[in-house]
Amino acid sequence: MTRTFRCFPHDSFWQPAPCAAGAYQQWLTDRGSLTRRIEARSPGMTVKVVFQGRRRLHRDERFLARAGAQALTRDVVLFCGANPVVYAHSVLAPGDRGAGWRLMQGMGSRPLGAALFTDPRIRRLMLRQHKLGRGHELYRQAARIASTGKSPWARRSLFMVGKSPILVTEVFLPGVLTL
Repeated sequence: MTRTFRCFPHDSFWQPAPCAAGAYQQWLTDRGSLTRRIEARSPGMTVKVVFQGRRRLHRDERFLARAGAQALTRDVVLFCGANPVVYAHSVLAPGDRGAGWRLMQGMGSRPLGAALFTDPRIRRLMLRQHKLGRGHELYRQAARIASTGKSPWARRSLFMVGKSPILVTEVFLPGVLTL
């Protein structure tokens, strides 16, 4: 079954950008490629794949499919030198074997953002942001990589690759503020 995704469903956690974010405001609201922005500030940026495979959707990702469904998930950390700056979590709708599947399957250690912003057929829908609490799974995953501080800021958006939605969430680690 193919769904049509025009925007996020009502979600009291993920708010439309911008909302109060202090030093992270520019990172959260930039609609361009985060990969390009980081590379411009740190040409030696590297990507480390932390996980790629099937995993259950987080509670706030379940608009992609029914509760308990597993989706192709890709978690990476963007590093500038030895400094982790972003924890990125990408999810492809369960059961989707279209263009999004082919795109995510072949990424390896390349940044997904590089592919998402070079193909003119891919479009980005609404940008949302949220300050993650300790109870959020992405907070716990990012905290395993680097000290995230009290509550890290994150942004997410839905990209449409043909009819395939890819949900991309980027958690900003404190190191990004040094760029």
